[in-house]
Amino acid sequence: MVQQYKVDLVKSLVERLKDAKAIVLVDYKGINIEQVNELRNRFRTEEVDYLVQKNTLLKLALNELGITDLDEYLVGPTAVAISKIDEVSGAKTVSKFIKEVMENAEFPSFKAGYVGGHVFDNKQLVALANLPSREELLAKVLGSMSAPLTGFMAVNQGIIRKFIYAVDALKNKADAS
Repeated sequence: MVQQYKVDLVKSLVERLKDAKAIVLVDYKGINIEQVNELRNRFRTEEVDYLVQKNTLLKLALNELGITDLDEYLVGPTAVAISKIDEVSGAKTVSKFIKEVMENAEFPSFKAGYVGGHVFDNKQLVALANLPSREELLAKVLGSMSAPLTGFMAVNQGIIRKFIYAVDALKNKADAS
């Protein structure tokens, strides 16, 4: 007989996981309470939902949403970072936390992620976390689009400047004679 609180817990998990742009599974062993609180604060700042729940209940909730690709990763201590705003904030937050607070220790570490309907392994999540932010990428695109125009304008200004110097030199020569 299934206990009602577990059914309610799975429904609550389904609500939290629904509409997620990214779900990142994290192996959190080797991290103390102060570090967990720091990680939770960082997630809160980035508006990422972070939770620790039993693997069987997580599996039931994910399967109810049609996500069965993460079942094999739900073993051992597992925390979940759920991002509904963008695809990279959960992975970026964990990656920055590992570098800054854990000083590149082995834990916490990525187990797997579900981003845009695809499963990402540890290496792919690290690569995703190392991507520049959306704003940085847009700035680079805009810069590369405006570079040819800027160069064209600089060349035209040089030609106009040389023409003015030539006319000024002719005027000075005419005045001198």
